[in-house]
Amino acid sequence: MLKSVIAQHNPNNLPITHAVIWLHGLGASGHDFEPIVPELGLSGDVGVRFIFPHAPQIPVTINGGYIMPAWYDILEMTLDRKVDVAQIAASADAINVLIDEQISAGIDSQNIIIAGFSQGGAVAYHTVLTNTRKLGGLLALSTYFATSNEISSVGINQDIAVKIDHGDFDDIVPPVLGARAKASLETLGLSPTLSTYPMAHQVCLAQIKAIGQWMNELFAKS
Repeated sequence: MLKSVIAQHNPNNLPITHAVIWLHGLGASGHDFEPIVPELGLSGDVGVRFIFPHAPQIPVTINGGYIMPAWYDILEMTLDRKVDVAQIAASADAINVLIDEQISAGIDSQNIIIAGFSQGGAVAYHTVLTNTRKLGGLLALSTYFATSNEISSVGINQDIAVKIDHGDFDDIVPPVLGARAKASLETLGLSPTLSTYPMAHQVCLAQIKAIGQWMNELFAKS
């Protein structure tokens, strides 16, 4: 079971009715995005639990086999990237356990957003697009659709809200991979949005505020 950092947005002490499961990138930890929560500008009309899981420690081939926090092994750092697909699926299974925990805690699956940065975003794509439960949203940050060749159709989450963000100057995950992900999702029948920002492989304040607005809109509908 994954260990996680838990944070809440609940200024008015309301029941927790929504959750965001947010996956970090390669070599980081669940603490990476924890400071973002108060910067999102979320509405006070909803109680939200944020779950930031820690990836397991595994050898990463592109880093000389060095053991570090990673959701899956990256075998080749080419534009298309050669990754361990089985490990992505295993990480998605672990995220599904976290989803089950939130459902058991009384949160409707449709009120659960799955978010991920870089490697975490690749797992977020796979988790949502292979899920058997209707989820609330997919946030893909500076990432790529690593398992696009393995997913030929989407079931219950066909109409899920998908927000893709990418940096114009990202030299780790080139912007073209964000655009490719959007095109692949459209081929699957989804309607993702793609926003770009003048930044590298990171997040910026304007983007964080836009993410908060997007979440507020989703929360208001549920």
